[in-house]
Parts: sequence; C-alpha cells; structure tokens
Amino acid sequence: MFTNIVPRVSETDGVGHINNVFVPIWFEAGRREIFRIFSPNLDFLDWKLALVKVTVEYVDQLYLAENVEVRTGIEKIGTSSFTIREEIHQTNRLCARGQAIYVNYNFTEKRSEAIPNKIRNRLESIDFLEK
Repeated sequence: MFTNIVPRVSETDGVGHINNVFVPIWFEAGRREIFRIFSPNLDFLDWKLALVKVTVEYVDQLYLAENVEVRTGIEKIGTSSFTIREEIHQTNRLCARGQAIYVNYNFTEKRSEAIPNKIRNRLESIDFLEK
C-alpha cells in the first residue's frame, strides 16, 4: 500500500528538516486502510485494535520541498496480533523504516481476541511492495 504525504511548513524544524516526531504520524496515516479492515467506518465505538509496539529507524533526512511516500505492508500475522512493516521514501531515497504491532482487542472485556479468518485473509493480501 502506498500513501502520499505533502509535508507542511509546521512539520519542519529550525534548519528546514522534517521534525522526527512527524515520522510516526505519517506511518500511522499509511495504516488507515488496515484500520478499515477491522472497523470499516473508523468508528471508535467499534474499534478493535490496540497498538502494543512501534519502532522507527531514521535513515536519512526529510525535507519540506518534496512529497513523501509511505509504503505499508503486513509482515507477520499471529493468532491475535499482526506486524506492519513501514517505510518512508522521498525523492527515491529511503528516509525511515519501522514496524508497528497491533493486537485485535476487545475493549469491553479488556482482552485480546483471535483475528477472525475473514480479516486474516484480507491482511494476508497486503504484501509489502517494493517499487
């Protein structure tokens, strides 16, 4: 999956780079369609996902002048959790990579639940694609 981001002036630091705090926010934007698999209307009354781990590796600097591409795919699916692989590219340069682990979670009962087969099948179709 690919998501395009247009950097904003407010996301830059004092020397014209994109501030590192925005990279995880951009990664989250790339997960939106994955969120819809669990909650099609993105309704928090029916929300099923709990974020349990995020890692970010900053590889190269990001700048205001060029758009950014977020690449997102499923790396691993467990019984109740799954791992998302993410990369941010700008002008054909890898600038950041990361992972996010989510658990299929029942907030009413406060416990994880197995990922239903219908959802699992959809997740399995989301490969991480190289350009």
